[in-house]
Amino acid sequence: MHIIGLLKYKAGLILFLLFICSFTNVIAQEKGVTFTSSDKAVEQAFSWAKEMALHYKGKAGDPVGSWYESALPPRDAFCMRDVSHQSIGAEILGLSKENNNMFNLFASNISASKNWCSYWEINKYAKPAPEDYRNDKEFWYNLPANFDVLCATWRLYLWTGDSRYINDPAFVNFRERSVKDYIDSWVLSADSMLTRPAHPNAPIPFNESDSFHRCRGLPSYSEGVPNLKTGADLVAALYRGLLTYSAILSEKGQKKKAALYAQRAEQYRQRLEADWWDGKDALYYTYYGNDNKFGKDEGEAFLLWFDALKDSTRVKKTIAHIASKTWNMETTSYLPFLFYKNGYWDKARNYILYLSDPSTARREYPEVSFGVIEGIVQGLMGITPDASSGTINTVYKSNGPGNATINHLPLLHTTIDLAHLSKQQSVMTNTGAQSFKWTAMFYGTYKRAYANGNLISVKKGTDPQQKKIAIVETTVKPGQKVNIRVEY
Repeated sequence: MHIIGLLKYKAGLILFLLFICSFTNVIAQEKGVTFTSSDKAVEQAFSWAKEMALHYKGKAGDPVGSWYESALPPRDAFCMRDVSHQSIGAEILGLSKENNNMFNLFASNISASKNWCSYWEINKYAKPAPEDYRNDKEFWYNLPANFDVLCATWRLYLWTGDSRYINDPAFVNFRERSVKDYIDSWVLSADSMLTRPAHPNAPIPFNESDSFHRCRGLPSYSEGVPNLKTGADLVAALYRGLLTYSAILSEKGQKKKAALYAQRAEQYRQRLEADWWDGKDALYYTYYGNDNKFGKDEGEAFLLWFDALKDSTRVKKTIAHIASKTWNMETTSYLPFLFYKNGYWDKARNYILYLSDPSTARREYPEVSFGVIEGIVQGLMGITPDASSGTINTVYKSNGPGNATINHLPLLHTTIDLAHLSKQQSVMTNTGAQSFKWTAMFYGTYKRAYANGNLISVKKGTDPQQKKIAIVETTVKPGQKVNIRVEY
């Protein structure tokens, strides 16, 4: 009887502990990342975006596994371009399992029968979405997608520290096929971009009126330009894709091969600057047609998204042109992050408020809410983790006198709370179990810095727009709270 009683007691204790753990996980999931600010309009935008984005999380029993909506909502699907854009916003919201599963599916479905394309969209039934796929010879596919996905997996590695994104066989194969076989199959070498055939892998017989023939390998994300030979965004995607591949090789110690692919990437950037700049209008052309003429349409934002522009004057002209026009919601959802990144903080904030405004048409498109989340966290809060060095970089990008705080943010195998109390003071709390280096940056020419009241060294630096910043570096251990303040 004593033994049976002891066993019952232990079983009851185990069940109780399992219940507590389960209950704690439920509470943690419900709480998630939170954001507060003296700027109540932006705080409200974050609250709306979080609720809307999590609304698109898939159901537990869906055949495809963990996923979130990232395509036109009626399709119950996720698209390569959309997921590549939404992935960091998803990571911020705790959708790590979803990200890994979705990108794994894209990587795993690359095949020779599709000329090293994957499935442009996959639905919740674990099938290629029928709206974009008939068979391996007839389907819709935008050629920048492989390089967008390649770049997104690298960004996810840098954000999370999850080495599966760079080491798992499916991702390794996807990268290797994309940077060689895919480029060869679709005639995408740097010196072929203006001479390549419009449909190098067209089904035979070819039916121009069939979009699954005509758009099997569309050489741009711009889908409204007829007779398209090459898009500027494809050139930019190739540049960033190969440069990202170089970075991954370097991370894995393959320095010689990394240098080779960095050189190949640079060839695309040089062609972009030499061939695609319209000196008369001081703008980039965005497409090259089968009539051998350049033209302008949508697509400029992707030159910034793929970070392909290095001439600061041309960058300013490009941003000014983007800001002067109204774009569709898909394009506009990129702009909060991109404008913060390029130093246009007030305009970035305006885009956040516009995208989250109840009167804005199509704000319910999934990409919008995820774009707002990324714009606030990576943009306004300036949070940029780097798994390569185990560092979290932060800088408050606000022209106002206010403050902003983010709590329960998952990254680099830990969670953090970060409060920008002012332009001169930030507080970091490591609420997880992994130490990290914190590079706290502040705009200005500050000469002294204090960490929890103790004098600490401060370095001088500049941001990509050559604005002066003060840089303070420290280590934050699990459970530790570090308060950094700078003074002139």
